Parts: sequence; C-alpha cells; structure tokens
Amino acid sequence: MRAFLAAALRRAGHEVQDYADGETGLAALEREVFDLLLTDIVMPGLDGIELARRGAELDPAMKIVFITGFAAVALSSGSPTPAGAKVLSKPFHLREIVEEVDKVMAA
Repeated sequence: MRAFLAAALRRAGHEVQDYADGETGLAALEREVFDLLLTDIVMPGLDGIELARRGAELDPAMKIVFITGFAAVALSSGSPTPAGAKVLSKPFHLREIVEEVDKVMAA
C-alpha cells in the first residue's frame, strides 16, 4: 500500500519520501523539514498519532494527514492529535488521497 501511494503522489508531481515504520519516519523528521506528514494511525511501535505529535513539536508548520481504517478507535485512544490534522478513512482510491494531499498543500 505504501509503495502504491508513494508512486501515485510522485506521478501527481509531489516529492515523496516513504518509511516503513514510525521510528524511521521520526528519525527523518528530526533530520529534515517536510511540508506534509501523511501517516497511517495504527502502526506497530510508534503509532501515527505519536509520530504526528512529535513531528508537530519539531515543525509546527508541517501539515498532517492521517489515513486509517480504524479512525474512531484510534482517535478515541486519548492521545491528542495535532491541531489542523485531517483524517481520511480507508478504504479509499489512490486518486482520493492525491486530491486530498493537493488540497492540503494548497491551503
């Protein structure tokens, strides 16, 4: 799924870096500045909410979009989500994600 999503975003003209897990993604956020963090919420180890929270602490201007099949459960876990973060629920078409990323980046 990650590879298909990254390829679709690249085809749409976005520069994409993708990482297999939250810990690797966080290490990248600590090294570089990103315009957007697109992350699943439910991941082993460092989950997407914690990744986004830490990323927002590093760069409050970074935009955040969550994708998940478990939005209601994940977001009710008590972990605060960064202000302005969007949540997109699975299932979705790659086209829908690309369109949403385009909207978020244009805002």
